[in-house]
Amino acid sequence: MGNHGSNLDDILAEDMHHWYNKFMRESPSGLITLFELKAILNLKGITENANSYVEQVFFTFDMDGDGYIDFVEYIAAISLLLKGEINQKLKWYFKLFDQDGNGKIDKDELETIFTAIQDITRNRDIDPEEIVMLIFERIDVNGEGELTLEEFIEGAREHTDIMDMLKNLMDLTPVLEIIVNGRQAITDD
Repeated sequence: MGNHGSNLDDILAEDMHHWYNKFMRESPSGLITLFELKAILNLKGITENANSYVEQVFFTFDMDGDGYIDFVEYIAAISLLLKGEINQKLKWYFKLFDQDGNGKIDKDELETIFTAIQDITRNRDIDPEEIVMLIFERIDVNGEGELTLEEFIEGAREHTDIMDMLKNLMDLTPVLEIIVNGRQAITDD
């Protein structure tokens, strides 16, 4: 994973004109739909949870809620994930985890997302249920079974092991590399 960072740092350092050309090659209309994102990522035959996760990622990147990811949203999302400050990333994670949009994360939402991520990445090193139990054990100090944005950010920042787990689990570098490098990376296999 160490060389992912330097490779993507180099990619981000490229000028906007180059980025724009890559984006337009992938999506000549200037907009990426959910269907196109799934095609770019070559996601076929994924589980229902994994499909829900991809949809949640899409709708989180679709900042204006118009059903498309445009160039500005595309650059903002990639920049956030690669270069964003930790508070920005934690807010993005929270929005992604909060599937019902009620401003709180419960255990089921978190476990569903972690399971879906593992379905996509095929990385099953840690049991999602164990991760969720640990997070709630450490962060949900009131024992309510839900985390607010403030609790989530504060708790993650206070517990470096949880922060490291989140960073590892939420590493979208392989996904971003496919998006950045275009479909060519998929078709060369």
